[in-house]
Amino acid sequence: MAAMNEQDDFLTGRIARIPAPDHDADWDRLTTQARIAMTRAYAPYSNYPVGAAAMLEDGSIVTGCNVENASYGVGLCAECTMIGALRMNGGGKIVAFTCVNREGEYITPCGRCRQLLHEFSADTMQVRTAAGATTLAALLPEAFGPRDLETINVEMP
Repeated sequence: MAAMNEQDDFLTGRIARIPAPDHDADWDRLTTQARIAMTRAYAPYSNYPVGAAAMLEDGSIVTGCNVENASYGVGLCAECTMIGALRMNGGGKIVAFTCVNREGEYITPCGRCRQLLHEFSADTMQVRTAAGATTLAALLPEAFGPRDLETINVEMP
């Protein structure tokens, strides 16, 4: 089997290293990656494929797609599979995120996925929606997360 290169990373949705000196979001690149991921979605029940892409603090890009199941409640949103890929490839903090539907249009993450993104977000994470770029904090105000647990001292009996 031939070794994979950076072009293969771009086409397969594997984490790809890209320069990001100031962590400015490259929305065009993220959108392209989300659209590629959307083509791999498994959505036979809703017929609503979704692709997601995020840029991490180190400049890498990670992607995911929704994966449905005949038992509707166990379907996975694109953000869920993206976070799984993030963890499988070494982790990191998300600085920019977007997701798209079948038409490649920007959509906004559901509440559950906003909470999931918060768990792995950098403090200044940006989210590209149909209305434009905003912060995750604006989409999920007063969010509860790992930082809240750091301040709690729980004694076990």
